[in-house]
Amino acid sequence: MSDSVEFDAVVIGAGFGGLRALHDLRQMGLTTVLLEAGTDVGGVWYWNRYPGARTDSEAWYYCYSFSKEVLAEWDWSQRYPTQEEMSRYFQFVTDRLDLRKHIRFQTRLVGATWDESANVWVVRTDDGQSFTCRYLVSAAGPLSKPYLPDLPGLDSFTGQWYQSAYWPKHDIDFTGKRVAVVGTGASGVQVVPVVALSAAQVTVFQRTPNYVLPARNRPLDEAERVAIKADYDNIWERARRQFYAMDLPVCEQAAGDLSREDQQRVLERAWEVGGFRFLFNTFNDLWLDGKANEIASEFIRNKIRAIVKDPATAELLCPKYPLAAKRPPCGHNYYEAYNRENVSLVDVSENPITEILPTGLRTATDKYEADIIIFATGFDAVTGPAQGVDIRGRDGRRLSEAWETVPGTYLGLAVDGFPNLFTVAGPLGPFANGPTMVEGQVEFVTAAIAHMQRNGAAAMEPTPEAVDAWVRHAGEILEGTVLANAATANSWFLGANIPGKPRGILAYFGGAGTYFDRLQDEAASDFPGFTSIVSAQTAQQAVAVNS
Repeated sequence: MSDSVEFDAVVIGAGFGGLRALHDLRQMGLTTVLLEAGTDVGGVWYWNRYPGARTDSEAWYYCYSFSKEVLAEWDWSQRYPTQEEMSRYFQFVTDRLDLRKHIRFQTRLVGATWDESANVWVVRTDDGQSFTCRYLVSAAGPLSKPYLPDLPGLDSFTGQWYQSAYWPKHDIDFTGKRVAVVGTGASGVQVVPVVALSAAQVTVFQRTPNYVLPARNRPLDEAERVAIKADYDNIWERARRQFYAMDLPVCEQAAGDLSREDQQRVLERAWEVGGFRFLFNTFNDLWLDGKANEIASEFIRNKIRAIVKDPATAELLCPKYPLAAKRPPCGHNYYEAYNRENVSLVDVSENPITEILPTGLRTATDKYEADIIIFATGFDAVTGPAQGVDIRGRDGRRLSEAWETVPGTYLGLAVDGFPNLFTVAGPLGPFANGPTMVEGQVEFVTAAIAHMQRNGAAAMEPTPEAVDAWVRHAGEILEGTVLANAATANSWFLGANIPGKPRGILAYFGGAGTYFDRLQDEAASDFPGFTSIVSAQTAQQAVAVNS
């Protein structure tokens, strides 16, 4: 590339998207550096090391597909790997592919400015460094900015408090402690049963109940691992076509095609198998038809009522919104934990926490003593990471301002006015199995860069018309599903989990297979949704590339 830039590409974040981008860009021959705020690789699996942390997707498709060496050499120990196992996996991949020497750890991006005269990004880091690059690939991840409620009095708390997404590396002893867990999203659902094993008392503060699907975790034996590896080509083919990019079959029957007895039989079977199969192997209209969804929703509510012995607690745990309007987590004895004498539930939906006291928490009506507070309060998802970084595109426009209300991207990957910025797992990208989704996106990014090299383009960005059309398309799809109720579920799908955050669709729900087809069509058609800048210098480089 050009001698006028210090790096051809800079990648942000050492999670699934960032490491794949680093690998592929290096394979293209581009000088590339990856910036990572942590001390090691893993992204969300580096930071979220709280008790009970593990995947909600099954191991054999919650991983990279592109390296046959990694697939052949790595063995998963169980159906849903723990955070520790995921961390080891990322370290293995990084070292096996010799990527570590291209990563700057403990280095956080604080700003990047597009230099229109030179067609480069000027990147600034928190250690005072500044350097230029041609391409900026943000793979910070949609769930990389943890949300901590602004509660008065937190500084006065005399006990210990922790945030699930910034969990310390050392072990924490809960023995004999009174523990308050604030939040019942995916992290809270995993924390509660584990902490309850040793704590004297666990008080769970719930704003929005969840439909928690039983994971049914188990070890994988050698025969299963061998069979999975032998079938990997088919696994990835199926995952790329499946609606949420998972290797899970999708049923063809609608709820109305079955008798009530058969409906219950289908739901019971999926419940016992466990995991996200309950969403895909029951009714094909669960996502689209309110009546079908309510049959499945009430089935889970009845399971909660059957599991939890105290009727009042059981009802508080029963969601009233449609199943899947909020991301349902997989649980490991979550509901069963409420049958323990040392676990209690506090509903703060209409009686919220008002302040932190030196010895606990206070709502408008009650006071609760605590030695340890765990904030499992989720993330300012998708657009949140841009709020803390000063990224300025053409004419000094800030990305945070561009995404302040309805975030606009084209294909979830590019923003008009921000040339050569690629947002892997950005706004209006597909809500799908993360590894498979970001691999498809990174392949598109490298295809776009190769297109620029072939055609002598110094930069490319989507047209405003393409961005507007994609935003409208994503909104129209959402309105035709039960996900339109995401605001009532306080879901991050619409930013509804963050007080004061403008409501707007943050993800694409048209299906991963459809999305990947769209990416392929865009690349095969020479990127009609983009406009390019051609300079004499890059035109000369294109001649060299094509010769």
